[in-house]
Amino acid sequence: MLIAGFPAGAWGTNCYLVAPAAGEECVIIDPGHQAAQGVEETLKKHRLKPVAVVLTHGHIDHVASVVPVCGAHDVPAWIHPEDRYMMSDPEKALGRSIGMPLMGELTVGEPDDVKELSDGAALKLAGMEFGVAHAPGHTKGSVTFRTPEVADVPQILFSGDLLFAGSVGRTDMPGGDHAELLASLARVCLPLDDSTVVLSGHGPQTTIGRERASNPYLHGLDAPRRGM
Repeated sequence: MLIAGFPAGAWGTNCYLVAPAAGEECVIIDPGHQAAQGVEETLKKHRLKPVAVVLTHGHIDHVASVVPVCGAHDVPAWIHPEDRYMMSDPEKALGRSIGMPLMGELTVGEPDDVKELSDGAALKLAGMEFGVAHAPGHTKGSVTFRTPEVADVPQILFSGDLLFAGSVGRTDMPGGDHAELLASLARVCLPLDDSTVVLSGHGPQTTIGRERASNPYLHGLDAPRRGM
């Protein structure tokens, strides 16, 4: 699997392009503020053809380039229904204190084709499959994307702003809920194998094992029992 990522824009949001290999179809994850140029450069470098944009949540730092990227390649955007309104009304989602000086330069609105994600879905795109887990707490419609288990190949968790290296997503914006975030961490992250590679919405990559051992927000949380 080819994963090419880069931090974009004023918030340093990680945008990822994921494909089975160079020269293949790909999925674009979270094209945020000023990400369009980086997307085009990465597509050209690896000879990739996008088939979809998928979004971990609706905050403007993760969706600001969705309209131009989807429009340039005539592809749909996938988002959880509880965060869909944020593409057209980002200020309502962020409140007054965050990023408002940049609002005038952002592309606000939905692309022509929007599809909605659901918890537990198996999203099959570009010859790959991503498991979708609804993970509210940072926003009501936050989700993660996870690659399937394959022998001798670590799973990848695209965690959005649920889990970071050494930290977790903030919950002080509209729709945020700290208790809900902790419940999502316990349900979505803790059951994963320690070798699972975590690619977050901001900052460096990490692993579930590293976060289980050192992330203070995971201490004291219990993973749900299987089958419950």
